[in-house]
Amino acid sequence: MNSPETTSSDSVSPVGFSFEVLTQDAKSAARRSILNTPHGSVQLPTFMPVGTQATVKGLAIDQVQATGAEMLLANTYHLSLRPGEDIVEQLGGLHAMMQWDGPILTDSGGFQLFSLAKMSQVTEHGAIFKSHIDGSTLELTPEKSIQIQETLGSDIAMVLDHLVALPNEQSVIRAACERSIRWAQRCQIAARSAQQIQFAIVQGGLDETLRVWCAEELADLDFFGYAVGGLSVGEPPAEMYRILDVTCLALPVERPRYLMGVGRPQDLLEGIRRGIDMFDCVMPTRNGRNSLAFTDQGPLKLRNAKHRTDKSPIDPDCPCLACRHSRGYIRHLFQSGEMLGPILLSHHNLSYYQRLMIDARAAIEAGDFEAFYQKKMAAWR
Repeated sequence: MNSPETTSSDSVSPVGFSFEVLTQDAKSAARRSILNTPHGSVQLPTFMPVGTQATVKGLAIDQVQATGAEMLLANTYHLSLRPGEDIVEQLGGLHAMMQWDGPILTDSGGFQLFSLAKMSQVTEHGAIFKSHIDGSTLELTPEKSIQIQETLGSDIAMVLDHLVALPNEQSVIRAACERSIRWAQRCQIAARSAQQIQFAIVQGGLDETLRVWCAEELADLDFFGYAVGGLSVGEPPAEMYRILDVTCLALPVERPRYLMGVGRPQDLLEGIRRGIDMFDCVMPTRNGRNSLAFTDQGPLKLRNAKHRTDKSPIDPDCPCLACRHSRGYIRHLFQSGEMLGPILLSHHNLSYYQRLMIDARAAIEAGDFEAFYQKKMAAWR
């Protein structure tokens, strides 16, 4: 096996990207900022719908846009397996293929080291996956991950990191954290596209000292942005918040911060309160496909018999496709196995998340985020 290719670099400096903090909340770490990219600007804090396979499951791209989403997420591992990054490139890149004009962030494949642990093998060089599709072998090194992401044409590339399951032995967590830093350096050296920026990923499990050390080491490497990874993998919410408290303080204030894979509405506000700018999660669409709608009064289970003759919409103030219809009708769609039910609730939930972000941004601008946070949390309880 070849050694890591870190001896030389023809790396280029990205152009057309900038980040600016516009307003800092006085009572918390919440902040209102903007991320500018060659594919447009993103108002922060923001929530990114997940389009793992270059599609937000069940929705046409204009429906996704109608929710208010400004940036999407796609997955390097899955798109490399099918249809293949070269096919995506021949189809014009992710933006043209999806017909999405806004920014796109691609995950590196690092999460699959955790979710597909039984089908992968990790060495210092990289990871070897056994395809869940046909059993073929995919080798994913830091350099290969960046090459794939540049070929896909995303605006933001996540570095390849090593995420391990929790709980775990401290030595295993530390080794994966140290490897993630070395891999981040290799990703940085591998960059060849001036149309793409990279975000590093802080690991370290639930160890505060390790998290802070990892954040500081990555900050010294001067990435455009920083993500907090390895959370929302089964730990109690209070543990996640504890790690966010120390990690965010260790990250540069002048760079965007991204909390990966976290998606309960209350977790979004807890993250914003601690200085997080970006979020993604499959929760709104996955729950939508399973008849659950998010509302300001908490989750609504539309399969429940009490909605059978309910003429009211999910939310009379929501402009989404689902809220044009009655709860009773949407329940009927799910009971009948009609595909329109999951489509409508996926659209509603993504719309709800985007409206939550809009309201959070407005509250920060008005200097009223803490009151907004308290009101929302009380209603969700």
